[in-house]
Amino acid sequence: MSNPVNVICMKWGDKYDASYVNKLYNMVSRNLAREFRFICLTDDNSGLSSAIEAFDIPKLNLPKGIPERGWTKLVTFSKNIFDIKGQCLFLDLDLIVVDSIDQLFDLSGDFFIIKDFVKKDATGNSSVYRFEIGKFSDVLDNFEKNFEKIRAKYRNEQEYLSDYMKNNHSLEYWPVEWCQSFKKNCVQKGLKQFFLTPHLPKKAKIIIFHGKPNPPEAIEGKSGKWYRRVLPTPWVAEHWR
Repeated sequence: MSNPVNVICMKWGDKYDASYVNKLYNMVSRNLAREFRFICLTDDNSGLSSAIEAFDIPKLNLPKGIPERGWTKLVTFSKNIFDIKGQCLFLDLDLIVVDSIDQLFDLSGDFFIIKDFVKKDATGNSSVYRFEIGKFSDVLDNFEKNFEKIRAKYRNEQEYLSDYMKNNHSLEYWPVEWCQSFKKNCVQKGLKQFFLTPHLPKKAKIIIFHGKPNPPEAIEGKSGKWYRRVLPTPWVAEHWR
């Protein structure tokens, strides 16, 4: 029997509570047929389901008080993370899994990430990326050695990660239809957004919520922007549980 694959998420600070992790575990359980470990790297494991393996977030040498730009996610590229081995799929907490994700482990290649929904350059969206534990530890080594230069050049962790992988390893993107943006691909365009509920793209496996709204807000019909109308979206609630 082959070894289980790994699904990893991270929770630190107070932006997300344990319910986000538990819902993500439930969504993965419903949509991943193969054996898997579900791992949360966190600074607070209270309230997590007993089926979730919780580990402390590996230390990252960053100056105190700097703006949070997702840099902490780079510890997933540590040489060793406890006893985790093999292929890992990283998932952000504020997304919904709407269909089978087995194929995300089947694609041949070393590193996959979402193509950024806005940027035209090589930048990926790191809400969903796949890698092998320990294989790209130089991503983190280089970051820690050159943090000030990297911080000055890149706005956030996914810009640095994408550029570094492109120049030093390989950078491949998920098929576009698999990972779709709620704002860009689901919310109706123009005046239709005032009358029609956001739709679920047929071939989507994961829906990404970047910025506003997040899943609970989409369920209620809150957009976060005066010029973007999001009607209450029942299908988000069907998956976000």
